[in-house]
Formats: sequence, C-alpha cells, structure tokens
Amino acid sequence: MYQTKFHQANISGSSFLVTGGAGFIGSHIVEYLLQYGAARVRVLDNFATGSPANIKPWLSHPGFELMEGDIRDAGTCRLAVQGMDYISHQAALGSVPRSINDPLTINEVNISGFLNILQAAKEAQVKRMLYAASSSTYGDSSVLPKQEDNIGKPLSPYAVTKYVNELYADVFSRLYGFHTIGLRYFNVFGPRQNPAGPYAAVIPLFIQAALKNEAPYINGDGNTSRDFTFVENVVQANIKALLADNITQHEVMNIACGTSITLNELWQHISHATGTTAAPVYRPERKGDVKHSLADVSKAFAVIGYQPTVTIKIGLEKTVEWYSKHSSVGE
Repeated sequence: MYQTKFHQANISGSSFLVTGGAGFIGSHIVEYLLQYGAARVRVLDNFATGSPANIKPWLSHPGFELMEGDIRDAGTCRLAVQGMDYISHQAALGSVPRSINDPLTINEVNISGFLNILQAAKEAQVKRMLYAASSSTYGDSSVLPKQEDNIGKPLSPYAVTKYVNELYADVFSRLYGFHTIGLRYFNVFGPRQNPAGPYAAVIPLFIQAALKNEAPYINGDGNTSRDFTFVENVVQANIKALLADNITQHEVMNIACGTSITLNELWQHISHATGTTAAPVYRPERKGDVKHSLADVSKAFAVIGYQPTVTIKIGLEKTVEWYSKHSSVGE
C-alpha cells in the first residue's frame, strides 16, 4: 500500500484506463489509483507479459474492471477508452534483446498498438493521456546526464519503436491539439517484476540469484552504469502527469533518480541486503545495450513537480524484502 499521496485533486469522480495494467509497472499504478479513491480503474491487458496474479487483489473491488484484449486491435482500443477520463498507456513489449530477436512483433505492439490507443484517445477526447517512453531513445549519445532534447541514434529495434511513439505523439499534438506526455523511464525495478524468462531485467535476476546464494551473470566487465529507478517514483510521475493542468503541448520528460551505479556496485548492494557470498560470473556484453545511463530530471520537476523520493538503496531493500516473501515468483 502507498503511504505517500502524490496528488491533491479529487479523483473520486474520475475514471482511468491503464493499458498493460496487469504488468509490473501498470499494476502499481492501478494499486495507487484504487487506494486513493478513483471511481473506476479499467485495465486492458492481453497477458502476454502481464500476470493475473498482479491484479488478483482487486478483482472484487467495485471500482475495478478488467478488459482482456490486445492493443493491436483498433476496435478493442476504441472500446477500452470509452467513458475514460485519463489514460496511462503502459502496454508494450519491452527488452532490447527481445526486439533484436523479433523486431516485427515489437513493431506491431509498440508502434501500431500505440497508434491505436493514441487515435482512440483523441477521438474519445479524454482529458489526459500519458505513455511509457524509454531511456533507450538516447541511443548512442555519450552525453551525461541525459537531457530530453539531446538524443543519439537508436541502438535496437526497441529503441526505434519508443522513439517513433514520441514522434507520433508530437504530430498529434501539433495537428490535432491532442497533447500527451511521454515519460522516459530509466531502468525501473521493484516488487512484482518477473525474474523468469529470457528477457528478465537485471535486478530481479540478481535478487533471485542472491536469495539462492547462486552466482549471477554480468554482461561485460560490470562497469556498465544505470540510473535505476524504484517503481514508487514512477507511480508518482504517472499520477502527477495524469492530473497536470498546465500541459499545452506534447511533453517528454525523464523519470529516474538522477544518480547512477555500476552493475558491480548493484551486486554489492544486493549481496549486502541478502547476505550472499556468491561472486558474479562475467560474460560478453549484449548487442544494443547502452554503456552508461544517467538522467537529468529537472524538466519533470519543473513541469509536473516530480521528485524521486525513494533512493536506489532503499528501493533495493524494499524489493529484496518482497522477493524474500515471494520466493516462488517466476519458478
């Protein structure tokens, strides 16, 4: 449960659509909205990567509605947005390696699916739509910290799809006056992130290995650095962006902590939190990976009042605690 309330507006008469709401990030947004009295929270999910377990606690909640469907179907998207005031678009296929292995499906979901939701939202004249953008958009730019207007060339099909989302959103803003907000997430982690499968993220993999006292794999020499962002910070950004009343154009902003650590340092933190003595095994770097990532979050602060309140150290402690209680996740 969220102990911090991120908004001041009364949402008791408002309805929210969360696409991908059975996923890791989406389910946390759903949890917050229901906890703080949203009138209706509708989840659209096809469970390709989301889990029924993530939304099970709210199936009997009077304000919760589950719509099983695929954003690649335009008719489904039109139905999903009906009666909604706000849309948090989290549905997507993530993972750089997945996109390298299957660029066609990534394109269908992340670009065609996004455009379906964007068009449906415009037609329905929802009050606000935001979407999950990505730090992968910075591509081969070596400039640190990352600032929204200074990007490089994409390094993977996934990065291409996320950049195209921003281009479409900007065009819709200029042509139709439908202004959305793109939140460029930086390596989000936290409870409910699935450690199973070939495209699992590094933190749940590290924690799972540590709890089993097994050696984790590190791609490269371990000096790759990331601005890891606890999911509670991302929920804060979503809520503040959805309810912002000062948006007069398409906006894109970084959502991160504004600090970075290396993968070696990450393993040290997790080792300390779990008490494991296992040492990592190093293997070649992955294709398409960005070497270093660090965000400038000053724009998000200026536009929506975003302030990351959970540090990576505290976030890791909370995440390790959750996985310790859910040790069967992904097994």
